[in-house]
Amino acid sequence: MTSTSAISRRKPRTVTTAVQGPLLQRQLPLDWSLWPAEARLLISLTAIWSLAGLLVLASASWWVASREMGEGAYYLKRQIIWMVASWGLLATAISTDLRRWMKLAGPALWIGTLLVAATLVFGSTVNGASRWLVIGPLQIQPSELVKPFVVLQAANLFAHWKRSAPDQKLLWLGSFAALILLILKQPNLSTAALTGLLLWLMAFSAGLRLRTLFGTALAGAALGVSSIMINEYQRLRVISFLDPWQDPQGDGYQLVQSLLAIGSGGLFGQGFGLSTQKLQYLPIQSTDFIFAVYAEEFGFIGSLMLLMFLMLIGFIGLRVALRCRSNQARLTAIGCTILLIGQSLMNLAVASGAMPTTGLPLPMISYGGNSLMSSLLIAGLLIRCSLESSGLVGGRRLKQNGGRRHQPRRPSR
Repeated sequence: MTSTSAISRRKPRTVTTAVQGPLLQRQLPLDWSLWPAEARLLISLTAIWSLAGLLVLASASWWVASREMGEGAYYLKRQIIWMVASWGLLATAISTDLRRWMKLAGPALWIGTLLVAATLVFGSTVNGASRWLVIGPLQIQPSELVKPFVVLQAANLFAHWKRSAPDQKLLWLGSFAALILLILKQPNLSTAALTGLLLWLMAFSAGLRLRTLFGTALAGAALGVSSIMINEYQRLRVISFLDPWQDPQGDGYQLVQSLLAIGSGGLFGQGFGLSTQKLQYLPIQSTDFIFAVYAEEFGFIGSLMLLMFLMLIGFIGLRVALRCRSNQARLTAIGCTILLIGQSLMNLAVASGAMPTTGLPLPMISYGGNSLMSSLLIAGLLIRCSLESSGLVGGRRLKQNGGRRHQPRRPSR
């Protein structure tokens, strides 16, 4: 028999055991060596994305900030403050059980919808759009901050669609519809369209009937066309998108200057900080059209690398979805991936003239605390889905043979 002294001299195992299971379910973040490869890649790529975004923003905003605010680093400093707060939010997302986020999603969605409605009454109006609530020195854009909770509540709804009561389905579908209509009323067609597309793709991923999906797609398209016909500025954007050179000094000015910036980049770009279009030729160069500055400074090769970077994150996000152990987590991972990559591609498409001009920022690169907090919370939820897919944290760890919970093994005496 093994002596007591021999047992006491044994080093405790650092890998996962049945005894450690309940402890690991409550521990986060895990030891780095226990993280799934997808989670490690995602947090590393998110850090690269964030830091690169600060550099691009510094270049895009420095000249304008020095002229308008008297300090070149004005926008950069504010973005760094938001970045620190947003990474705290990402850490919270990683450290919190996904089921707790699911419970929070419904009330948060309703609060976000009420805040969007409040912008129509108390909001700050800029360029004819009321999208912001001003609270002291802060400008809050509820339509940006509510996006992560749209993903979570949609995952809640569509994961249990077949078992949900009809009144529950109507309640949440009505809530989503109310949110989209209120965002359209601001007006903010791009965010409303992105939200509708997100919900449609998540419903498609959940396996809802194609007839239902086809009907909602037609209704959404009709709603978008109606908004364009009603709002003159949206109609002018579509016209200038079709032929920006028809009025290069008027409605087509924004897109023409963006195309000139992208074309000036050539193959390898002008070099970091050497864009000329950002010198008050290209409007809103640090927000919606920041990609044009990036393309001018880093050229076709840099733009291609950015696209490959986005595709890599998209691939990892879908791989996380395939590894998830529950439908809720799977749909959450899909929704987070759609928001991060879909919004990025839409921003690039607008700057390059492939889509009409919209007000969508480039995640983690465009200036703005609301977009940054929303994007990093979404990234944190995606990383959390990856961690839970390993079975080491959150949810329930399952045996490979039988699907029962692990029972703690009593140490032999």
